Amino acid sequence: MKLAAPLRSLSLFALLAASACSKDTTAYPSLGLRPVEKLGFAEPEVKTAVAAPDPALDADIRTISGKLDAIATGFTRDAAKTEALARTARGGSVGSDAWLAAQTGLAGLDDWRAQSSALVTDIEQRATDRAAKLQADYPALAAIRDKAQAENDRQGATITRIQASLPAA
Repeated sequence: MKLAAPLRSLSLFALLAASACSKDTTAYPSLGLRPVEKLGFAEPEVKTAVAAPDPALDADIRTISGKLDAIATGFTRDAAKTEALARTARGGSVGSDAWLAAQTGLAGLDDWRAQSSALVTDIEQRATDRAAKLQADYPALAAIRDKAQAENDRQGATITRIQASLPAA
């Protein structure tokens, strides 16, 4: 029995040592859903900023609108005259008086288009300045910009059409 006591002590020591070694001292994250995963994958709602009324900008937009209307009216009037000149020049040769008159009319139309293009640039500069100040988009400014760009595009198409109807130089 002398051997049984040390054997019992040794087996008790081995059992305690084994249990001490097997204890996990690191904490692993849970595999359960995290709070953020419970929210879902839908895009978050984006709140759009609403532009505060700007009386000074509204006055500028009215002025720009008046200029745009004047440019559109002048262009339409001169385009009708230039189309009549181009019809007269169609049968003639390059350099004839009728052809030169039509080319002069086209130069006048280019001037109107340059004015409308400058107006579009001015409007875009105002929008850029607002964006640089981190101000919200101003719907009236965007609307007048679209209207001015459409007018500029219309003028460009009219000039191209009249130019194509004339004999090439």
